[in-house]
This record gives sequence, C-alpha cells and structure tokens, in this order.
Amino acid sequence: MSRIWFSGDLETVATFWRVTRRDGVTLGFTTHDQDIWLDGVLHRATPGMVPSSIRRSADFEPDSAEVEGALSHDSISAADLAAGRFDGARIVIGLVDWENAQSDIIYRGAIGSVSEESGRFSADLQSRKAELNRDTIPRTSPSCRAQFCGPECGLSAPLHTTEVALLTHDTEENRVTFDLGGAGTAWICGSLRWLDGPQTGVSMAIIDGSGDALLLDTPIDGGLISGTRAELREGCDRRLETCASRFANAINFRGEPFLPGNDLIARYPSPNQ
Repeated sequence: MSRIWFSGDLETVATFWRVTRRDGVTLGFTTHDQDIWLDGVLHRATPGMVPSSIRRSADFEPDSAEVEGALSHDSISAADLAAGRFDGARIVIGLVDWENAQSDIIYRGAIGSVSEESGRFSADLQSRKAELNRDTIPRTSPSCRAQFCGPECGLSAPLHTTEVALLTHDTEENRVTFDLGGAGTAWICGSLRWLDGPQTGVSMAIIDGSGDALLLDTPIDGGLISGTRAELREGCDRRLETCASRFANAINFRGEPFLPGNDLIARYPSPNQ
C-alpha cells in the first residue's frame, strides 16, 4: 500500500466492494453516504454494507472474508442470485479516500456460497489462495479428466461451438429447441450460453437432448422469445470410446480406463483356482 490508512484522528475513508460477474457485468458499492466513481466504475452508496474482518495468512490456507448488506442492494435481485449470475464472480475489496479517490485494494477473491436470512443476502468470499488448495497430482479415473476443448484436451473450441437461434421453449419441462438438424444427442453433456435476452451471459449445462430439443440444468426465463441467440458447445461423455471414434482424439485422453480398481486388490484366491 502506498498510504498508511487510519493514521490520523479524522480520516475521509470508506470501504468499497466491486463485483465482476462472469457475463461481464460489473457492480460497485461503497460504505460512503454518496456514490463514488473509482476506476471507471460507479460505486453506489450502500451505508448498510458491513464488511467483516478479513483474515490473511502467510500459509496456503485460503484467506476468508464476508460482506453483509451489499447483496441486498436494489441493483442485485433475488432472481439473479437464484439464477447463479453471481456464482464465481470476481470480488475486489479496498479502501478509498472519498475526497481525492485515492484507493488501495486489500482483498481479491471470488464469491463462494450465497445465503439468505431474514430477507438479507450474505456471501462467503474465497481468496485467490483457495486455488492452491488442490491436489497437485491428478488422481486416476476411468473417464477423462480434461476439460472438453481445454488445454489438455487439445480440440479446437470454435470447431465444436455454434451460434443458434431459439425456436421454442417450455418452462415446465425446462426444454429449448433450436434448428439442430435432429442431432440433439450430440450436445448432451455440453453447454449453452445465452447471447441476448433476459438471461444474457448465463451458461447452462445440457443434460439431455433429442431431435432439436435440449434439456437444461438451470431454469430458463419465461420471457425468452423466438429468435433469442445462444452459443452451443458440443458435449463429451469423457469415455475413451467416444474420444477415439467421435473426435479421433484418443492420444489426448486423460484417463485410465484399463487400470484395475480396488475390487481387484480385495480379491482372494478360491480353492478352484
């Protein structure tokens, strides 16, 4: 930090809280009683926002923080929270001098779990150090561990992604239909991301497909209209047979389908052997 905060008896300091969703929407809040422009983002006055203590450590344990009140602001709706628009959103917390806009960031992380109690939302925040709390050596598995079209998979994402326009939707069955040429099964285990409409930027997993209809894992908005654009990413069931026959990519398969399991270790010889 370039400034020593709270070094005097009277400080013109407020806390700011900035959230950047995965769909690109950025929202800013501050504990000051007036809105503050900072880094090109309008941080709206949220006097009811109460940041808790931020725990920072020198080891690999993830730093933790929590902010109450900000998620109860009018610009954040319960429907957006329930739809997962804020899941995994990037978070920045810092201090700002409301007289000269001088600021310092004291915490970076992402939204973990969001909870509601008595009409107020609170979010558990996870720092970037949480990414270090994972196995450094991949575990064996019969299915592929690589992300489809990711770095280890090696397949080109644009070749397996297409833009489509909505034909019809059924909110009761949570199904949508596109002109897929009857090849809906090819998109099972894939993903859909809305490019416009009421759920712009929201990604959904495709859990089933038949003909031109796709079944999604996330509730769709009843306000969708015909012609709403979406981006479809082809699916993969992570089996070696699929990787070899459908994608000709067995050389990059990240799994051990022929490795004996624990049941083989637990076996014992029988008298007839």
